[in-house]
Amino acid sequence: MDDKEAYKSWNDIDFGEEIVISGIAGRFPDSDNMNHLRENLFKKIDLVKTDHDRWEKEYPDLPMRIGIINNMEKFDADFFGLSFEQAHVLMPEGRMLLEHSYEAIIDAGINPKQLRGKNTAVIIGTSYIEGQEKFLYENQFDDFQIVGCSKSTMANMISYYLDLKGPSYTVDSACSSSLYAMALAYHCIMSGKCEDAIIGAGNLCLHPIISLQYARLGVLSPEGYCRPFDSNGNGYSRSEAVAIVYLQKAKNAKRIYAICPHIKLNSDGYKEEGITYPSLLMQSTLLKEYYNECGILTSCLDYIETHGTGTKVGDPQEVTAIYNSLCKNRKTPLMIGSVKSNLGHGEPASGFIQIAKTVIAFETGFVPPNINYTSPRDDINALKNGRICVVQEPLPFQNGYVGINSFGFGGANAHMLLKRNRKQKVNNGAPNDDLPRLVILSGRTEESIANRPIDVEYIRLLHDIYADNLDGHSWRGYIILNSIQQDSIKEIQNCNSMKRPVCFVFSALGSQWPGMGRPSRSPNILRN
Repeated sequence: MDDKEAYKSWNDIDFGEEIVISGIAGRFPDSDNMNHLRENLFKKIDLVKTDHDRWEKEYPDLPMRIGIINNMEKFDADFFGLSFEQAHVLMPEGRMLLEHSYEAIIDAGINPKQLRGKNTAVIIGTSYIEGQEKFLYENQFDDFQIVGCSKSTMANMISYYLDLKGPSYTVDSACSSSLYAMALAYHCIMSGKCEDAIIGAGNLCLHPIISLQYARLGVLSPEGYCRPFDSNGNGYSRSEAVAIVYLQKAKNAKRIYAICPHIKLNSDGYKEEGITYPSLLMQSTLLKEYYNECGILTSCLDYIETHGTGTKVGDPQEVTAIYNSLCKNRKTPLMIGSVKSNLGHGEPASGFIQIAKTVIAFETGFVPPNINYTSPRDDINALKNGRICVVQEPLPFQNGYVGINSFGFGGANAHMLLKRNRKQKVNNGAPNDDLPRLVILSGRTEESIANRPIDVEYIRLLHDIYADNLDGHSWRGYIILNSIQQDSIKEIQNCNSMKRPVCFVFSALGSQWPGMGRPSRSPNILRN
């Protein structure tokens, strides 16, 4: 099958059967959510910091710059029904994955109650659990400790809390764990094993020894600056991230951030240079086989979000593989970039940072720029001759296709393609009439209900989410959003303090009857 026939076959696929990302949530270095990350990327802010409290500098060859997330220690245990003891022996990654799973489901326009009992998969990518030494070996709390510090709990706790019946497990392929988890979830849905999936990953830098080992392996930048593809690149800075995406078929989705046509994995196998050395052959093979299978013309690619770690060995192998596999029929330079230039390497969670950047690009219409790039490396010919270029300013889309590379240092490789949703917002989501919009909301705090945007599509999602009560939301109210930008009318009450009427029933000769105790339309009487 030639490229034109393959491209036609892809376009003939039933759109409703395509796998899509319909919800996403997470926190990233110095970025508390997706909106915050978007602002930081487009402002070209270097999110890797020297000042942090993860550890003291004890070793002279230990780089101090890392990308850290905010509020790692905060967790609403009451909301998730965890006791004091359970909350304090559940690893921080597990706590945040649970929180962001809930957020991603809400982001998809779904009330989490609707997932109870469903065959929903939960697959989490993770590698080192750096807090285990303190949580599991030093501090002794109770019997729940062995559960809270287990890798399996990262996924199982989500399935437990949401009452999900699908496959639930963790996967570890080092730095490609995120896309391996995505691939497993993708095939679970395509094969019919489950209807949808919650996929995520977490990485926290809590112990200096792990960073010291990476430094001595020669992959960390001594100065702590990640400069992918740059002539001054000498390694990466480590980074934290916790992120979740909600994956389902397009026909079931209320919101579509991106369409995932295909995802493919392979492994390097044996290499004379050693297990950590990347394989140009296998990376090239993966890309060539991928685009032959999915039928997307490589000339349609707008951009490749590379693995791009800035290491001396990794960048030349990856860019050369991209050039050999994807640039044959291109008349224009292929644009590439790496979010690691902005915030470092999230290792097992890095793939979800790449996905988050791609979703931001689709939502805004522009790929965020790289930073820390001044001149191309001399050992990468494709950069020197201009056949491949690094994005240094916001890049507008033409075709809406972005490829994502991810490679594990043990030889586990992954590539996926994301396609921009064809549907575009009308009038930027603003209503085309002067009618006010009523939105009924609930939340944990009064502030969570106020200050909602006027977006007619978003309001429709809110109606679906809040059609049923959300457990643990003690504040409820409504907002009338005024389309002419005047002050919104709102009424918010704390349900825990609301006075409810007390009714006494004197049943005379009969003590019971059908329907007794069922509330009527009036709040002050009981219906017979």
